[in-house]
Amino acid sequence: MELILDLSKVIFRIITILPLMLVVTLFMGKRSVGELPVFDFLVILTLGSVVGADIAEPTIHHLPTVGAIVAIALLQKFIAWLKIKNHKVGRLLSFEPTLVIYEGQFHIKNMRKISYSIDNILQMLREKNVFQLQDVHFALIEANGELSVKLKPEKEPLKMKDVQVTFPKPSLEYTVIMDGRIQPKALEYLELDEAWLQKELLKKNIVNIQDVFYAALNEDNILHVTLKTPGYTQSVPIFH
Repeated sequence: MELILDLSKVIFRIITILPLMLVVTLFMGKRSVGELPVFDFLVILTLGSVVGADIAEPTIHHLPTVGAIVAIALLQKFIAWLKIKNHKVGRLLSFEPTLVIYEGQFHIKNMRKISYSIDNILQMLREKNVFQLQDVHFALIEANGELSVKLKPEKEPLKMKDVQVTFPKPSLEYTVIMDGRIQPKALEYLELDEAWLQKELLKKNIVNIQDVFYAALNEDNILHVTLKTPGYTQSVPIFH
């Protein structure tokens, strides 16, 4: 009998909580899940914990849970309003865009700061139909984790007014060194060897492969290199 009573409580709570959660979600505003700011993400986690505890434990009083859900929604709405009114609060409660590539070079310090690897950035570039690092003027990791890319002017997609110009030959880029380690399979595919690679590095006054953070070859065997410790820090101003 007690089991049936608890089960009926759980069913009742699900029936009442789901419409309330729908209303609260609509009240909080339209937002893509992939674009949730940090605070809103924490709000969602908190709501899930409160609702989960209420449904899973029939002995917990139901009305305080309803009150907690409403209070959390009101707090989120207030913070959203405050972020619009006060830019400093908005900066405090969200991530700033982070520069990860500038003039075809990885910004290593920033990549380590946000824990993004070479593979992460290269994959995101490919998703933007960018297959050569040297084509990138600058690239940013936005607050939502997405990559924004600005290509160099000569690499920008052609517009209708440019249709009479000669289209460049499409080209891929092959990673041959990653974080100081040679990628032998890539060299084998390109029918090259480590001795050839060493010569190309020497042409760029690079003696030690361990100094190379990233190196890639295009289909014309032109080597593009990012050093672990560049002589200067390249950057662009970012106003958030």
